[in-house]
Amino acid sequence: MELTGAEIIVETLQRVGVDVVFGIPGGASLPMFDKFYDSKIRVVLTRHEQGACHMADGYARATGKAGVCLATSGPGATNLVTGLATAHMDSIPVVAITGQVRTDAIGSDAFQEADITGITRPVTKHNVLVKDVRDLSRTIREAFYIATTGRPGPVLVDVPVDVQKATTEFIWEEKVEIRSYKPPVKADPSQIQKAVEMIKEAKRPLLYVGGGTVYSGASAELLKLAEKGNIPVVWTLMANGAFPPNHVLAMGVLGMHGKYSTNIAMQKADLLISAGARFDDRVTGKLSKFSPHSKKIHIDIDPANISKTVFAHCPVVGDLKHVLADLAGGIPSLNHQDWIKEIEDMDRKNPMSFKDDEVLRPQYVIQELHRLTKGDALVTTGVGQHQMWAMQWYQCNKPRRFLTSGGLGTMGYGYPAALGAKFAHPEQTVICFDGDASFQMTACELTTATMEKTPVLIVILNNYFLGMVRQWQELFYNERFSASSMTSEGGRTTKKTQPDPKKDPYIPDFVKLAEAHGALGIRVSEKKDVKNVLERALEEVKHRTVILDVVINPEEKVFPMVPAGAGLDEIIVDMA
Repeated sequence: MELTGAEIIVETLQRVGVDVVFGIPGGASLPMFDKFYDSKIRVVLTRHEQGACHMADGYARATGKAGVCLATSGPGATNLVTGLATAHMDSIPVVAITGQVRTDAIGSDAFQEADITGITRPVTKHNVLVKDVRDLSRTIREAFYIATTGRPGPVLVDVPVDVQKATTEFIWEEKVEIRSYKPPVKADPSQIQKAVEMIKEAKRPLLYVGGGTVYSGASAELLKLAEKGNIPVVWTLMANGAFPPNHVLAMGVLGMHGKYSTNIAMQKADLLISAGARFDDRVTGKLSKFSPHSKKIHIDIDPANISKTVFAHCPVVGDLKHVLADLAGGIPSLNHQDWIKEIEDMDRKNPMSFKDDEVLRPQYVIQELHRLTKGDALVTTGVGQHQMWAMQWYQCNKPRRFLTSGGLGTMGYGYPAALGAKFAHPEQTVICFDGDASFQMTACELTTATMEKTPVLIVILNNYFLGMVRQWQELFYNERFSASSMTSEGGRTTKKTQPDPKKDPYIPDFVKLAEAHGALGIRVSEKKDVKNVLERALEEVKHRTVILDVVINPEEKVFPMVPAGAGLDEIIVDMA
């Protein structure tokens, strides 16, 4: 049948199973948006394209399917860049479809023209400008295939407005095959065997688990390998929920703000089995001091990641789900109880803790929410201190329940990602832990949530500062708080002149901001009120958006902490 390019876009999206798209229309994308009017796909009008891309990202992380965002040409398309970079760094399948000026106007500096394929080439897995309507259906099918296979990632398809209006016969190809793109699935058997022998010989093995375990759906295989090999498991920020947090082999989170015991275990291990992790600098600390006594098995579906920063004694390229199953099948039952006890003893001597007094502390709020939800909520975060506190004190019971910007560290990610997750799982309790500064970057999406009836619980841990910036300025910049106070005029603040959250007003008033959107806003400044407020919030969020403005001390810091440039065994447990 003959269809216009715009009709082909919508029909192809429907056939690949898309049920919701996020975006904002404009002149160069109007033909496409017009055809959504008669489709079964839900169109969510966001208030900013960055929010649209983060919503698509949150939807993708929560489901494993590709999230879809739409934008017009020029500024609409360029507003997607931060969201695409966020998805690219964290290997998230997002398909962005942008309108473009007419093909005969490309390169003429036409109104709202931008070379979006050139701009986004470094931050997408693949992108393409479609100049012939006959290529459109196949290109979009390939975009979803590329985004969701191998190492997932964002793909951008740029469609000029005249291509959207042109007509051609619609041809649907059930199978997608790209000759130059053959992502690996099964690993080389010889490398599997080498890894098996290394595991059998190790006395102090450690499973170092990253976000790839979540994205490959390999949690069951990870559990089987850990139990059969009696191997303790540590995980990164991105792998929260990949392994049962209460399991006897679960040792906890590692890295710059990870547990003392897990970081020291990394240094003492004689074998690291890296599963879906990439030896990020926030995990390794100073490379020359990183895990000096261990051999490394590095499992990754992307060969470019292997030995990129840390030499792999045994590289294994393949889909983690298959590789972990093969390793579990290849090793005998092993016993490392002495090694496990050693890690547990370190944890008992230096546990993850916070001061339990009458002060309202952010860790307490998160811990109480974990208790009330039993670790079953779907959690998102912005970026900063609150992100690290959430990582430390909200351990999710299942994968795809903890959504955060890990690689790029994108402030403003948390709230729109929470909305994307809520669209994916409307029955699920969704909680966004955010900072006062991070939340303001995408707070305009409160309007989207109101209009689309998408309630989530937003817990703003409000310290009147760019909290992590302030922490570094206090520890490493002689307490010169330059441009980090959110309520001080002139950009310069000291400990003597910094705001007092118990007395000074905050702009905006988050309670009034909530009320302006028909939401419930509650300001909390006393520890004794926390339990009742959280219980009310969890009940109210079943029907409407809730913002909790939780006032905390600006001097509250994230510990433990491995200072930048230090080794993991130079971890600071506390400054007290």
